[in-house]
Amino acid sequence: MDELSLPRRERERIRQRHDMLAAALALFSEKGYHNVSMQEIAEKAEFAVGTLYKFFRNKEDLYKALISEQADRFHEALMNALSTGEDELAQLRNYVQAKGQVFMDNAACVRLYFAENRGASFNIKAGLDSEIRERCELVLRRLEAVFIHGMNSGLFRRTAEPYHVALALDSLCNAFLFHWLEGRHPYPESPDIILNVFFHGLMD
Repeated sequence: MDELSLPRRERERIRQRHDMLAAALALFSEKGYHNVSMQEIAEKAEFAVGTLYKFFRNKEDLYKALISEQADRFHEALMNALSTGEDELAQLRNYVQAKGQVFMDNAACVRLYFAENRGASFNIKAGLDSEIRERCELVLRRLEAVFIHGMNSGLFRRTAEPYHVALALDSLCNAFLFHWLEGRHPYPESPDIILNVFFHGLMD
């Protein structure tokens, strides 16, 4: 359902929740998850702390919602990219480009997840990591399907198991993205830079 078609009260709840998550992300990114209180989040979002607790049971619940919604956006963008394009090669170009774009557009949340994940308590990580892994696996399986179709049509040679090929391309994109995140190297503007390394390598 389109948000504009929702009742005014429901639209207001969605806006308030968005503002709370945005305030939490800003504070978590600046100070770290463990150094931010619900009171600080409420103040930054300009709500009473009691209002914040109407949306989230506690800080862990808020953090999980923040990361989970980010993962949903990643999943939707990548699945859409793999579903558009005139052939499998075009779908792979869309995937490489979409992965870079969504990663860079949401860098603050990505940095937060990786910075805090190792130090997160069991309660925070419980369920969250498995949900993210599940979404990642669905994308990998969709990427695998692109390679299977391309191999069956003769566009790609069957030099390895399609799932392994999908995993290799995804890992290559991740390597470029992590280097970009650390400020060490830009993510390629053209997806063909990554795809040429992937398909052609260093030998004839």
